[in-house]
Amino acid sequence: MTRPKTIALYAAVWIFLIAFMIYPILHVLKEAFFSEQHGFTLAFLWEVFANPIYVEGLRNSLVMAVFSTLLAFLIAMPLAWVSDRFKFPGKTLLSSAILVPLILPPFVGAIGIKHLIGPDGALNAYLATFGMIDPARPIDWLGESRLTGVVLLNALHLYPILFLNISAALANIDPAMEEAAANLGCPGWKKFLRITFPLAMPGIFAGGTVVFVWAFTELGVPLIFDYPRVVSMQIWEGLKDLSGNPFPYALVVVVLGFSSLIFLLSKRFFGRNDFASAGRASMGTSARIPDRPWQRWACTALFAGVTAVALLPHLGVLLVSFSSDWYRSVIPTSFTTMNYADALGDPRTVGSIANSLKYASLSTVVDLVLGVSIAWLVCRSTMPGRQWLDSLAMLPLAVPGLVMAFGYLAMTREGRAFHFLMPDDNPLIILVIAYSVRRLPYIVRSAIAGFQQTSVTLEEAAMNLGCPPARTFWRVTAPLITANLVAGGLLAFAFAMLEVSDSLILAQKQEHFAITTAIYDLFGALGSGEGMASALGVWSMVFLALTIIGASVVLGKKLGALFRV
Repeated sequence: MTRPKTIALYAAVWIFLIAFMIYPILHVLKEAFFSEQHGFTLAFLWEVFANPIYVEGLRNSLVMAVFSTLLAFLIAMPLAWVSDRFKFPGKTLLSSAILVPLILPPFVGAIGIKHLIGPDGALNAYLATFGMIDPARPIDWLGESRLTGVVLLNALHLYPILFLNISAALANIDPAMEEAAANLGCPGWKKFLRITFPLAMPGIFAGGTVVFVWAFTELGVPLIFDYPRVVSMQIWEGLKDLSGNPFPYALVVVVLGFSSLIFLLSKRFFGRNDFASAGRASMGTSARIPDRPWQRWACTALFAGVTAVALLPHLGVLLVSFSSDWYRSVIPTSFTTMNYADALGDPRTVGSIANSLKYASLSTVVDLVLGVSIAWLVCRSTMPGRQWLDSLAMLPLAVPGLVMAFGYLAMTREGRAFHFLMPDDNPLIILVIAYSVRRLPYIVRSAIAGFQQTSVTLEEAAMNLGCPPARTFWRVTAPLITANLVAGGLLAFAFAMLEVSDSLILAQKQEHFAITTAIYDLFGALGSGEGMASALGVWSMVFLALTIIGASVVLGKKLGALFRV
């Protein structure tokens, strides 16, 4: 590509990122720190910390994020270590199955978990059958505050992200370092704590940062559990009165501050990719077969057991989708397929599927164009500041989706500079942009990996033979990175189909509903609403499972890099 064209592409990418990644955040900051009467002010921010209701919401959200991350780590770390060190029956299948919890947004799983361990759920019915509890006084296993249930669902949904990052970090540790420790008399657990664990910290914090930020601003599960005492729900309630009310903006700024702090600490202390080692220098301690059969099957049982527990919300959703009556019984007392028929016949459902396909398809196209452009500028150009471009493209992993969605809503209100992106209150354009920005890191990381794996000498040889730069890209480079783009594109498309924050906040009219908005709306409907919402959730599960499995087959352990800030 000629220098003028490279400069034009570089400028276009920066304009897009500034307009739709930086400006929404700056707009929220402006609304939180400026008022027409007093100009710049910190009063709104101080009020957030002075108001006990807001303080409680922040405290609960921090507790939710911390314990969700810790629980996800306690699940992921043993699995990643066993997967890296041992070969066991069913390893390939179970390692793929470990990704299954990602296929269902946790707020959909909340529907299933309420029927399993809620006060009138299957577990209490089972215990009452054997006289272990009084049916008139069932146990609320989720806790009166519902915070326990939110933490549990977050951890079961997000631990695969930590598993992928920790697995990649363990795979990159030079076995010679552990061998040296063992030769010096360092026993197993001490070797793990003194050598292996510190060397894996970059992967742990890379995945942990994403899990923490994700859990800190989780909106869907508190909505389903009707638990308003977290900051995400307080921001959601603030959407009802944005005109002249600065406090929702101030709350968003506080959320952004906490998330940014966690991100910066992670990058400061564990941001160097070469922290662990340059890679495996020897294969002397690569995955081995345990000496005794019971040890091999114990590894299999560990993976299968964790996967079974993680799939409980999915099982609950599946049972609800086929039930016509499930109240205080171990399993539904009657089954039906009418929920699927009703769901497919409901105008909200049919329209939402079509809308989500449209939003996700268009956003994936935007992501592919933008992501490949950024990756090419980072890997193949000599433009100044291209590494900043790479870091900025990763920003959506560190900035909560709730913050970005709130910023998009604020900047497209009537009278604002970007109101033209909501013609006739149709959120198509802004949703496509929002989905694109949120899933851009997947495409950028996939494309950069492809460029790094493709020798630049192949492109140079083509150009030396008279092939123009643009044609060289399409005829030489693009075919070589296609697998990476397909994997990243599949993930971007699949997660856009089931995006929660952007869909709930930006698509509030029925004719513009996305799938997740329709599920939430159906859940609140009387009669068979839960069954219809679950039926739509099952369809979403099947769809996303196929795409994630396809991406994992293409990328393998490199899939973890897509969830790394």
